[in-house]
Amino acid sequence: MNAPWVETLARARTLRHELHRRPEIAWAEHATAAAVRAELDAIGIGWRPCADTGTVALLAPDAPGRHVALRADLDAMPIAEATGLAHASQSPGVMHACGHDGHTAALLAAARWLHRHEPDLPGPVTLLFQPAEEGGHGARRMIDEGCLDGVDVIFGWHNWPGLPPGRALCPAGPVMSANGTFEVTVRGRGGHASQPEATADPVLAAAAITVALQQIVARRTAPHEAVVVAVTALHAESAPTVTPDEAVLSGSIRAADDAARTRVFDLIESIARATADAHGVGVRVTTTPRYGATVNHPGPAAEYGERLAAVLGPHWAGQAAVPVLASEDFSYYLGAVPGAFALLGSATEAPLHSAEYDFDDELLDTAARLLVGLAGAPDPPH
Repeated sequence: MNAPWVETLARARTLRHELHRRPEIAWAEHATAAAVRAELDAIGIGWRPCADTGTVALLAPDAPGRHVALRADLDAMPIAEATGLAHASQSPGVMHACGHDGHTAALLAAARWLHRHEPDLPGPVTLLFQPAEEGGHGARRMIDEGCLDGVDVIFGWHNWPGLPPGRALCPAGPVMSANGTFEVTVRGRGGHASQPEATADPVLAAAAITVALQQIVARRTAPHEAVVVAVTALHAESAPTVTPDEAVLSGSIRAADDAARTRVFDLIESIARATADAHGVGVRVTTTPRYGATVNHPGPAAEYGERLAAVLGPHWAGQAAVPVLASEDFSYYLGAVPGAFALLGSATEAPLHSAEYDFDDELLDTAARLLVGLAGAPDPPH
């Protein structure tokens, strides 16, 4: 490994730790955006703002080949960090619990190498530094503001604890699931707990709906179909001797594709209404799609697989069921242009979204090499 690549990775690690110390939640990534833009300035790459705290940079705009886009996400999460690391978050109640600091640092490392070899690039390369991946639909706004203009193919990745280091997932087809949320408001008639016959108990009905919804996975979908229905909250403010007028339950779903998500939403509504009728109460069901399934295009997925083999070796393919039941707004990009998204195994022991999580710095080398190759630049030395 020669000096320029060693220095590039050392700079990426320093940047990653700096970003980790000052995390910012979705649509508030102002210091993060400033750091990205300052680094691009230092490298010598022009950029423009996009979606407020997002940044779009372009290399080799006049190269004749296909136009490749590479994406990183910027935002952190509202979680109080508990790692005790020297580079731990200095922002109370906010931390990089999903590794977006590492994604950003890896793309900046690739940017430095791509700029060094810009004359060798076969086609234009767009670098996307996207805000608000964590539920904020940042990709959708980036697209609305033209980040994919002229782009022929897009690639992205996510670190994946639980998958061994040196392994990856990049299928031709769904790699991550569609998700959504639901809320069921049960309206009854309150009264004294000693007179149940004079009430229409929304708490009992809400509890029955919670149990009945479990049949969606257990009895209404095929065993091999990837579906999760999780009731995560039930609120019925009252007192020990008072039956309330209303109870509200809410939760989230995951499904292998957008059509399956629609079927699950329909089942939630029909089951909630039938159960409410059986208990003599009214019900209002609200379902909200969030991110669509992240579905890789076959050609780009095959290309990504070749690059994974070059970087990780011929046995790069991890043994895990796909789609995984997490969701990603990279799905918006794949709905707009061909592309592929990979999950890279990580040595991190703590899971994503944990207060004890920290990005695996060893992935900076792996990810940056993947991105450089997907852009068509010469390989960094080993």
